[in-house]
Amino acid sequence: MNTDIHRLLDEAFAGVEMTPDAQDLKEEIRANLVARVDELEASGVAPADAAARAIAELGDVRELLGGSGSRDSAEATGGSRRGGYDFAAIAGRRVRPKPAFVVRTVVLSIVAAAAAVLFVLALLGVITAGLAGALALGVVFSGALGFVTGDALLQETTTNHPLPPGRAIGFGAATFGVLTGVVFGAAFAANLALIWLVVVAALLLVASIAAFSWLGATQTNRHKAWTRRMHENMPPNRFEEHPEVAARFGIYTAVIWVVTFVVIAILVFTVGWWWAPVAFVGGFAVMMLVLARMMFGRSDSDR
Repeated sequence: MNTDIHRLLDEAFAGVEMTPDAQDLKEEIRANLVARVDELEASGVAPADAAARAIAELGDVRELLGGSGSRDSAEATGGSRRGGYDFAAIAGRRVRPKPAFVVRTVVLSIVAAAAAVLFVLALLGVITAGLAGALALGVVFSGALGFVTGDALLQETTTNHPLPPGRAIGFGAATFGVLTGVVFGAAFAANLALIWLVVVAALLLVASIAAFSWLGATQTNRHKAWTRRMHENMPPNRFEEHPEVAARFGIYTAVIWVVTFVVIAILVFTVGWWWAPVAFVGGFAVMMLVLARMMFGRSDSDR
């Protein structure tokens, strides 16, 4: 890798106050410059010359920082396209802090933590809440974390475009389902006579795992253009090369966990609930082995 570009970029930003906005812009520019240097070197330019040329094409970074308030002001800085890369557009569309998101996340995380503690205390009988009250606390816990998950996926990141709202909600709902299933399972462990609790827990967990598998298998590439350019020379992911492999893994995962929860139910009603974690660990181990085999095993074209 050409390291000159990093040194030259640091020199270009010398004297610039490194605010969070300036740091975000610097990292966006760094990725574009690395790609530009690779392009120049591939055309026969010497590494040192390629780095110097890429920096020269960038121009004065203070212009980009000064004109980053909007797309119009970014274009007004002049030379918005340099070396084939729209650096001014990057300045106008870079990621900015979202205080409301941070506040929501902190508040909901505190609510989730408090609900989890109260839920455990209710199950242990330290506080009097009844089964309905304990389950309500558990649902508050899982609902808060499910919302945080979906909300986080909706935010724009440095390397990716925001996740479509429907998919973000799907991930949040799946998270809510898994955590609620754990809540009902914990409630069953404290009330072994209430069989319906473990049935609800199993249904929620299986449905949520299936949802996660489907969302993961059907995920599309949402990397920004400069990120895709950076990854062009990286070894391909087998799930990306062969979507049918990802789909099969989703089906296998659902089957593994359905069988796992059936085994858990059998163990609970025969030898005791304390054997249930053994079946859960076994199911997880099998899923990891299947994942390793499908991601890193030989593809059909290798056979």
